[in-house]
Amino acid sequence: MSFVFLNPLIWLVDTVLWLYTLVIISAVVASWLIAFGVLNTGNQLVRQIVQTLYALTEPVFRRVRRFIPPIGGLDLSPIIVLIGVQFMNYVIDNLLYYLIYRV
Repeated sequence: MSFVFLNPLIWLVDTVLWLYTLVIISAVVASWLIAFGVLNTGNQLVRQIVQTLYALTEPVFRRVRRFIPPIGGLDLSPIIVLIGVQFMNYVIDNLLYYLIYRV
């Protein structure tokens, strides 16, 4: 039985996980820029972008922080989430690849 119809699903999963990776990296960079005073959160556009990034990442970060709290002021949750996203991408790609192209 061939699962070739799953090719679009593989593409969709890859794209969504890649986009979420970009959102995580953007949220981390934005938090650094705010901490160092480069970004002014008084600006409405900046505030909306930061709030959107926060809304997209904080629920996942919060779950990770329950198990691994910040260590000495260093929040490791974005790194853990990025590793988890990449692991999910690897597992899903390989599982679907195996289903489609197994001999």
